[in-house]
Amino acid sequence: MRATDIRIERATASDARRLTRLVRRSGAYRGEYAAMVEGYRVGADYIAAHRVFVAVDGTDRLLGFYALVLDPPELDLMFVADGAQGLGIGRRLADHMKAEARSYGLTSVSVVAHPPAEGFYRSVGARRTGTRRANPPAVRWDRPELSFDLD
Repeated sequence: MRATDIRIERATASDARRLTRLVRRSGAYRGEYAAMVEGYRVGADYIAAHRVFVAVDGTDRLLGFYALVLDPPELDLMFVADGAQGLGIGRRLADHMKAEARSYGLTSVSVVAHPPAEGFYRSVGARRTGTRRANPPAVRWDRPELSFDLD
């Protein structure tokens, strides 16, 4: 797959099912983290309410997506399909998210990260700002809080 074959475009309501499937099947949420995505749903209402973008290849195969909440500014979701990891998709999505946030005049975007994803977020420009404490039974582990400074 060539980088020129990858498009990032606004998600539509018809993407809801495949975004949900990508989240629920994510290898990053196996084992102790499985409870976080069990039953998780990315609905058409969520896509309509937020800035959700998908990365797709030339055959419209879903490679990843992100969801930017504008108020308060937060990267709520970012997932890359297991088979597309290591291809720079996450970096492209992060760069796109930062440009999208800037276009709305945002100066920073926070993210509460899945613990194993902290290194990725730091590699694409986020800095650690704190820790979100566990909130059992829904979330049984502490999560890193980070921020993308956009100015």
